[in-house]
Amino acid sequence: MKGVILEIVPEAAIVDITHAVQAFDVLDGAISISQTYSYFPTGTVHLVVVDPGVGTARRPIIASSDGYHFVAPDNGVLSMVYAKEERIHVRHITSEHYFRQPVSSTFHGRDIFAPVAAYLAKMVDSHKFGEEVTDYVRFAAPRPKPAGENRLRAVVLKVDRFGNLITNITPDDIPALFGQKAGAFRIVVGSREITTIHSTFAEGEPGEVFGILGSMGYLEIAANRAAAAQITGAGKGSEVSIILGEAAAAGNGA
Repeated sequence: MKGVILEIVPEAAIVDITHAVQAFDVLDGAISISQTYSYFPTGTVHLVVVDPGVGTARRPIIASSDGYHFVAPDNGVLSMVYAKEERIHVRHITSEHYFRQPVSSTFHGRDIFAPVAAYLAKMVDSHKFGEEVTDYVRFAAPRPKPAGENRLRAVVLKVDRFGNLITNITPDDIPALFGQKAGAFRIVVGSREITTIHSTFAEGEPGEVFGILGSMGYLEIAANRAAAAQITGAGKGSEVSIILGEAAAAGNGA
């Protein structure tokens, strides 16, 4: 893919955001691009290939916001970008003369997405690649749900390479959990109950499991110099329960 891009636009600066998205995991890809794209210069072309439907009727698309282009399969991998951008236009890529020929049925990243991204970087107008569509695929990321009075049920979205459990809980979901004067609370995940929120990893004792507001803006379950996933026995998709107030203090909410 890099070779295809450089053949079309040799001066391109190619940056690998990540190669750690789990295979076939469209949600993981959606999280990864949504948390990183805005840190790049205006005009950047983002090429996103998490494509378990390669070779099927799923469409190749270009999504254009005020500052960026995204080239991707139309399978929902840009859903969290759509949610962040106020204005976005999506086009179905149908102009096959921009493709690398012959087009492999198993490697559209090389033969469709890479050359289209390169021509966009070469300042070819996005209008030339196909007609605008409005029925593009999008999904809502999992949100925490109430589970009774002063209780919330959430989920682990992903596990990073350090073994931190990244949940779908934000400060907007539970402001009291992140305040300077947080009341009693318990976070139940896997085999552990967590009653401490730290502001840095180093505040925890070695091996201690605690909560922390991570750089992605989500509550993470972490351990100082250890893998929280291994300690708790939890992983992607594991349930996370938050108990606040008297139930948490009484220790009868698990």
